[in-house]
Amino acid sequence: MRHLVRTTKALADESRIRILGALRENELCVCQLIELLGLAPSTVSKHLSILRNARLIDSRKQGRWMYYRVAGADAPEQIAQVLRWVFETFEKTEQREKDDRRLKEILSMDPEILCSRQPSSNSGDAKTTQG
Repeated sequence: MRHLVRTTKALADESRIRILGALRENELCVCQLIELLGLAPSTVSKHLSILRNARLIDSRKQGRWMYYRVAGADAPEQIAQVLRWVFETFEKTEQREKDDRRLKEILSMDPEILCSRQPSSNSGDAKTTQG
């Protein structure tokens, strides 16, 4: 029962749905997600933590970078079903179209440069969320 509650709570936020949509076909670093969402690094980190605790996303660290992707083949079938439903539903939204356009721009940027561009008030947090 606890897993069901964690999963439904994780899906109860528009930013977390947008993160899942962005990760559907891409593995992204924290800075790329911060840039996409336009939120403070600490807020994005909290969203990522909630999604990871619900087993909807996986993460890996490479050097100082933390990368995120949707849950893989080792995820429970219920998670795979939830993700399929989220992707199918989110695919039909105007927000998904906007995010796709913005994500293309973000993916064309060097992550090193992107992270150094983070607003100075958030740059310390951005470095912390990367590892």
